[in-house]
Amino acid sequence: MIQRFLENTIQKRLNDNKAIIILGARQVGKTTLIKNLFDKENTLWLNGDESDTRAMLENVTSTQLKAIIGKNKTFVIDEAQRIKNIGLCIKLITDNITDVKVIATGSSAFELSNKINEPLTGRKWEFNLFPLSFAEMVNHTSLIEERRLLEHRLIYGYYPDVVNNAGDEQNILKQLTDSYLYKDLFVWENIHKPDRMEKLVQALAFQIGSEVSFNELGKLTGLDNETVEKYISLLEKAYIIFRLGSFSRNLRSELKKSRKIYFYDNGIRNAIIKQFNPTGLRQDIGALWENFLISERIKHLSYNQIYTNQYFWRTISQQEIDYIEDRDGTLYAFEFKWNENKTARFPKTFIEAYKNNETECITKQNFEKFLGM
Repeated sequence: MIQRFLENTIQKRLNDNKAIIILGARQVGKTTLIKNLFDKENTLWLNGDESDTRAMLENVTSTQLKAIIGKNKTFVIDEAQRIKNIGLCIKLITDNITDVKVIATGSSAFELSNKINEPLTGRKWEFNLFPLSFAEMVNHTSLIEERRLLEHRLIYGYYPDVVNNAGDEQNILKQLTDSYLYKDLFVWENIHKPDRMEKLVQALAFQIGSEVSFNELGKLTGLDNETVEKYISLLEKAYIIFRLGSFSRNLRSELKKSRKIYFYDNGIRNAIIKQFNPTGLRQDIGALWENFLISERIKHLSYNQIYTNQYFWRTISQQEIDYIEDRDGTLYAFEFKWNENKTARFPKTFIEAYKNNETECITKQNFEKFLGM
């Protein structure tokens, strides 16, 4: 069993009366995480994918909830985003059944958050669970082993089923992208042209690490700019992609409204474009390295509750920095180089404009510290 870092964080929150909300993509291990935390004898476990569960909890009273929960001390609602008025349901429990701990998981932040945030103001702890991380796997195996597997991870990623089924990675990733990736988007947002959504995801997969234009994406997919932006927002909320905005503060020449888009998992990205060539045969190895490092950094920051603003930096004259964190009054600027023989030069324009900065080049030789090791 691979221990998740979030287990310790959640355990610290088990003795208060607030609900615990765990958000993340389907198949990243939310159910397994909860099963490791609670004993089955005192836990009522319901699944929002089941129609009778949805019918039972959609318009329920606190009296009915007391009867449903009975003598159980923990109430788990898996795939809670499928249940209407789930936020109100959880509120009734936290307000009226004080000796019961509620745990809700959701694979779609857009649906679960919309139905939970307002009713549960001040009544919940919310956490994100991602695919397995480099640091979690180092704890499970060893640093030497994970370094040896680095190029494999760049291609196949860190979804639990992928990691646990060596030799069958491509089939599992195909199943994930065909069956699970868009499931909640199609169900809840009533998307009438899923083929265009899939074209958009493919276009984004080909452009990781590059600035994206909604206008260009629209031309590629046959969607208008507004729909492109809506779909990208939905893909973010379903934990498939995330975006970085451009950093600008002082200079006229800085790009102010640009964005880059990355995938939370390299394996999902490669499955979408059906490219599993080894690293030595790839033209996109630099982009894969950048996507891996930034997605792993996000896991590290989230699990360790390190709060920072994240950006990239570029000017009209195409001076650029791959990744910036704005934290505690200091700008931390990073360049990512797969080929460690290439020298990273941080633009003089940036260094002079922002005096309070620290710069570092991340390569295969020193990346572990950047990822929390």
